Amino acid sequence: MGNVRTRFAPSPTGRMHIGNLRTALYAYLIAKHEGGDFILRIEDTDQERYVEEALDIIYRTMQKTGLLHDEGPDREGGVGPYVQSERQKKGIYFDYAKQLIDKGEAYYCFCGKERLEGLKETVSGKEISIYDKHCLHLSKEEVEEKLSAGVPYVIRQNNPRTGVTAFEDEIYGRIEVDNAELDDMILIKSDGYPTYNFANVVDDHLMGITHIVRGNEYLSSSPKYNRLYEAFGWEVPVYVHCPLITNEEHQKLSKRSGHASYEDLIAQGFLSEAVVNFVALLGWSPTDNREIFSLQELVEAFDYRHMSKSPAVFDVTKLKWMNGEYLKAMEPARFYELAEPYLKEAVTKPYDLRKIAALVQSRIEVFTDIAGHIDFFEELPDYDVALYAHKKMKTTPETSLAVLREILPVLEAQEDYGNDALYAAVAAFVKEKGYKNGYVLWPIRTAVSGKQTTPGGATELMELLGKEESLLRIKKGIEKLEHFYESESN
Repeated sequence: MGNVRTRFAPSPTGRMHIGNLRTALYAYLIAKHEGGDFILRIEDTDQERYVEEALDIIYRTMQKTGLLHDEGPDREGGVGPYVQSERQKKGIYFDYAKQLIDKGEAYYCFCGKERLEGLKETVSGKEISIYDKHCLHLSKEEVEEKLSAGVPYVIRQNNPRTGVTAFEDEIYGRIEVDNAELDDMILIKSDGYPTYNFANVVDDHLMGITHIVRGNEYLSSSPKYNRLYEAFGWEVPVYVHCPLITNEEHQKLSKRSGHASYEDLIAQGFLSEAVVNFVALLGWSPTDNREIFSLQELVEAFDYRHMSKSPAVFDVTKLKWMNGEYLKAMEPARFYELAEPYLKEAVTKPYDLRKIAALVQSRIEVFTDIAGHIDFFEELPDYDVALYAHKKMKTTPETSLAVLREILPVLEAQEDYGNDALYAAVAAFVKEKGYKNGYVLWPIRTAVSGKQTTPGGATELMELLGKEESLLRIKKGIEKLEHFYESESN
């Protein structure tokens, strides 16, 4: 079989589904692991489902994920065009369909919609239609007469009705299908365009594709593909069928899940490299227990023979964990660059966003978590005085009120509101009073943030808020606690 050549052949019909991204990724990894070529081919023969902007989505997604093709519509490799509609205009598919007709492996079918509807039957509660080969028995003269008269037609594959067709899949092993189940599928539609199945086989052969990666929903179609390869006398490529991807409830991943496409995940604050890493593990496992891989490391480690037959579960919790690991390991400058839009959306006041970013970097899993961690900088929330109670710090609302009253003059007198200077001032106060650090810092942090958890300690937050805002919030905390006890006593 020579040089390994794989392809990703998406249809421009919408966003990049996670299943499609996995197909592209596995095809890329198989080629690059063997030092081969990865080809991008656009399958736009289904004109009714064509979406204009979908082509841009495909190119953009491939670029952002790093799945760069060696050949494609924008990169000629000697076997183009790489867009099926352009290939159709050159008559490639009809010429090959005609070859099959000449060999008796295909035939013209002139049956109208009404007759085809009459062939439908219900089997096990499912409506199916198996063509009865009616037009196969037309004489050559009858066919020529209908063609000359302009009677609409399709070209069908001529499959046997007896025996079995078998093939070897790299993941699922030997698959056998009873030929009685093989319909005479349409190769060329009445509009002159090839069907997805036929164009795939012709293009894969002409482009020298050696390994075909696709979802296991195509397992049942593979015998039809193989019969086409055999009819032409072509070498059958290696099949790699990927397992189904399901949600946590073990149902097929759907658009309603909210994370069915690559663009959905990016919009939800996930990193492209984390998504690629996660998708690689949806059906494939490395030989060790490692989970974090760069794209180049995936190229080196990927062996499709270690793929699973069982459905892969799209575990959002695991994806968030993995994304968080990427964020923690990221250079601070790049983290800030990516986080800046989320920071600016949550905080419009003139605080030091770079310092705020440094506080949240190790605490978030996705960028959309940022707002929930820092919204108190923009405005102090209305909080319950119960937040002042902390068992470990041995604080209560009552002790917190006393501490805030005592520390307020110290903080008012403090000129330097840098974190180190503030911490030193509080530490001196703690030592003088004989308190524990947390006994004092917890009430301060609660007063300046109004939150149970924050991305930084009390003095770090005060440095960012500045003296005026910090003192204002501490005074509000005192007033809130005083009001609480006044209302309790009445």
